[in-house]
Amino acid sequence: MALSQAANLVEKALGHTGDAITEQNLTNPAQDRAKYADPSGATMKALVWNGKGSVKLVETNKPRLVESNDVILKVTGSTVCGSDLHLLHGAVVEMQKGDILGHEFCGIVDSVGDAVTSLKPGQRVVASFQIACGDCMYCKQKLSSQCERTNDNTIENGMYGGNTAGMFGYSHFTGGFAGGQAEYVRVPFGNVNLLPLPDSVPDEKGLYLSDVLCTSWNCVVDTGVKDGDIVAIWGAGPIGQMAAEFSFINGASRVILIDGGPGAWRLDFCKEKIPNLETIDFSSLPRGTSVTSKLKEMAKNGPDVALECVAGEYAKGWAHYFEMLLGAETDTSEILNEAITSVKNYGRVGVTGVYVGYTNHFNIGSLMERGVRLIGNGQAPVHLYWEKLLKMIEEDKIHPLSMLTHRVLIDDMEAVYKAFEAKSDGMQKVFVETQFSAPAAEGSPALKRFQ
Repeated sequence: MALSQAANLVEKALGHTGDAITEQNLTNPAQDRAKYADPSGATMKALVWNGKGSVKLVETNKPRLVESNDVILKVTGSTVCGSDLHLLHGAVVEMQKGDILGHEFCGIVDSVGDAVTSLKPGQRVVASFQIACGDCMYCKQKLSSQCERTNDNTIENGMYGGNTAGMFGYSHFTGGFAGGQAEYVRVPFGNVNLLPLPDSVPDEKGLYLSDVLCTSWNCVVDTGVKDGDIVAIWGAGPIGQMAAEFSFINGASRVILIDGGPGAWRLDFCKEKIPNLETIDFSSLPRGTSVTSKLKEMAKNGPDVALECVAGEYAKGWAHYFEMLLGAETDTSEILNEAITSVKNYGRVGVTGVYVGYTNHFNIGSLMERGVRLIGNGQAPVHLYWEKLLKMIEEDKIHPLSMLTHRVLIDDMEAVYKAFEAKSDGMQKVFVETQFSAPAAEGSPALKRFQ
């Protein structure tokens, strides 16, 4: 918390780099009602960050059109992502109280700015979690997550040697944009960052094009999974589950999914959905057996590919726990080291789980000496994949509903976050309903209340 607030102060003192061409640090219309709130005075429900370990449902102002390329969206569906927990825990810097959360959402176009030509009120759309301008060097290649003109945060630029795109509901570190765990949301560059959904694809399927489907697909194809590969995946959450499905689609001969502790139940959940899946519960391995040794026992010399779908926030041992607690590192290297030492010589390791800064005790020796390819998959470029994946949904080739376990109300989001964080109630992926949501689609879970 102290680090996050210090980063806010430093950013304020330094100012932005000046490269962005859209309004930033607009994380809640109530912060300047005259400038950002709808002139009608209409209000909405929204979930906000309320300090480390706390979120709060509030009533705030409906956003207004701020720029000519804006779209105001009535949110018909959103969700909670494992990445949201990094915000909850304060692992991502530059959060401020009152910031509206949520980077995955779909909805109905409510109003459009004068420069929006491809959309009209009443249209069903899904939003990409990143905000792209559509015209810069990266956007022209559909590498939307690296847009050069929607986030000019100085601290991110200094830490990373460059900026990512702006992102909805993901701190001032990524531009400071209000998120979609709300009843309305402002979408900059609406022509670019909203994809129309056909009537044949209900919100409960189309919503996940916003992030999880594109992120899982990017993890698999960017790491180069190919015919005959043996793939090991760390993390049996929604990203790991879909990465397993997509690995088989891309030709993997075997997929081994790894999880444990409070999340061990997810291994059985995923295997029920993907029968060919093999699993390792790291928390039940015999004394003296590591994940690496178990993988080498299961596959001669280890898997060809390792996919990290967890994150650097979760320390397994005391050394990293205390180093992170004391600020000596921001991320643990334990899972990365497991992945590196597990793969075959010249194997490939893809990193999709979020790492925000620096790590200690990294096994660079194994990486170099054995020729292991370490691939930062980056924030997935949604625009590169979402049309292809939408078509695969329409053709019943991929199955977003397989990860959906809960339908919840936005009113209950404070309790939903607690359940999701605890990995309780069999909660894998949720669909968050608002007053604008359509009735549940066939195959969608029934509404469940959380208090």
